[in-house]
Amino acid sequence: MAMAATDLPRVTYSNAGVVDFSGVHDRLDEVIPAFRSRRLGAEWPNVIGGRDDREGMPYDARSPIDGDIVLGAFREATPAAVARAVEAAAAAYPDWSRRSWPERVRAMRRVADALEAAKFDLAAACLLEVGKSRMEAMGEAEECIDLVLHYCDEMERNEGFVHPMRRAFPQEETSVLLRPLGVWAVIAPFNFPLALSVNMMAGALVTGNTVVYKPSPMAGLTGALLVRAFAEAGLPEGVVNMVCGGREVGRSLIAQPALAGAAFTGSHQVGMEIFRSFSAGPFARPVVVEMGGKNPAYVTASADLDCAAAGVMKSAFGLQGQKCSACSKVYVAEAVREPFLDRLLAASDAVRVGDPEQRDVFMGPVINEAAHARFRQAMAEARGQGEVLLGGERLSGGPYDKGFYLPPTIVAGLPPEHRLHREEIFLPLLAVQDFSDLGRAIADGNRVVYGLTAGIYTRDERELDLFLDRAEAGVLYANRASGATTGAWPGVQSFCGWKGSGVAGKGGLGPHYLPLFMREQSRTVMR
Repeated sequence: MAMAATDLPRVTYSNAGVVDFSGVHDRLDEVIPAFRSRRLGAEWPNVIGGRDDREGMPYDARSPIDGDIVLGAFREATPAAVARAVEAAAAAYPDWSRRSWPERVRAMRRVADALEAAKFDLAAACLLEVGKSRMEAMGEAEECIDLVLHYCDEMERNEGFVHPMRRAFPQEETSVLLRPLGVWAVIAPFNFPLALSVNMMAGALVTGNTVVYKPSPMAGLTGALLVRAFAEAGLPEGVVNMVCGGREVGRSLIAQPALAGAAFTGSHQVGMEIFRSFSAGPFARPVVVEMGGKNPAYVTASADLDCAAAGVMKSAFGLQGQKCSACSKVYVAEAVREPFLDRLLAASDAVRVGDPEQRDVFMGPVINEAAHARFRQAMAEARGQGEVLLGGERLSGGPYDKGFYLPPTIVAGLPPEHRLHREEIFLPLLAVQDFSDLGRAIADGNRVVYGLTAGIYTRDERELDLFLDRAEAGVLYANRASGATTGAWPGVQSFCGWKGSGVAGKGGLGPHYLPLFMREQSRTVMR
């Protein structure tokens, strides 16, 4: 008999391979085929003011696992539909924002309960829609629950962000509080369609704002299921609205003058476009934008090489390298280059690539043909100026012909200024560069536009201190076998992008995120 969901261990990004998840796999063996038959191919209209909205051109979304699998039918929201969604959110804002913060926290805890009840379906949707492995998909479903709970905890810990101030006179009382702003646009990416959507939406909602949410056109199914969970939790109509579609729908949303703020996670190019366009107008409006990374790991001569190889491999090739925190560059001390590479190549070559519905698959397909085209271009460059140590060719034959399946790929010998050392690639592609001086290696790793994550493997405290002091990234890891540059979890690590990886200087998952969705007000009252 299968274990009840409540009796099963929770999957995080760090405990795979440490905890026995056979019961979770048994449950997924039941859930995935049932989800396929029950959910796939359905129509998922936009949701405006709590009602289905079918205005706009229909389009089908297909699974990257197998292009013949139709995930569902969606609508490309028209500009008029986008405007109506903003109007609906604006109409819902007065009631939602005037509720006491404890009342909103109670409502959001009901959202967490609804996500908990749906988490296996959410994981199945994430797996089929994005091509995530079972454990990556379950980890993300668990993370979106913890995100809601973490932000509820933060509201309570900060007592609604109301702070008494000193008195200038005995009969005078002053307090400072943070208040919501209004309607927020939330634009989410395909790669973490549950966690990143919920991160931005929960941050906006628990602080008293309302939301117009646009999921990625490659992740509308997970988006629709999330919006359904918010509704089932009893959030008032219009507090959460959903408009689907591509870049033009996003541009139409950002152009709405009634928006009070915008939250986006995705590429640097699009993020900066939003930042610049949204700042135009009679006054500045807040923008919370997280935008990719070029995340280095450093392996020193004192490192535990088995730990380093495991951590680099997992961060480089988890989710096919399609993470903003993926390790796409590793600096290796010359003294340990060969033994480290031996271990890294062996670990990477052992990775199973295939249909992620299967238990032992670590890597599924990349998201689409455009990703494969970028891979072909990168391989042509790598072969022309360096050496391909592992992988480099799309897999073919049988199920591999139904999607774009790429192997773990490792390249070396490229010039230091080569773009594969400098640009975000978003593929299962890792570039290796030697170093003889750690300080210079860290300085070189900093010479990119990004500053999201970085990792080091060392048993020398001076090397560790050097890394912690000089690495220009918002998330630093040391000596983690579970991931050199990946694996942040709500309430455990914050996730803040420096430089071209973010604009707010504060990150999600941590203690400083919620104030980004509010503005400060000082109140002085004579008694």
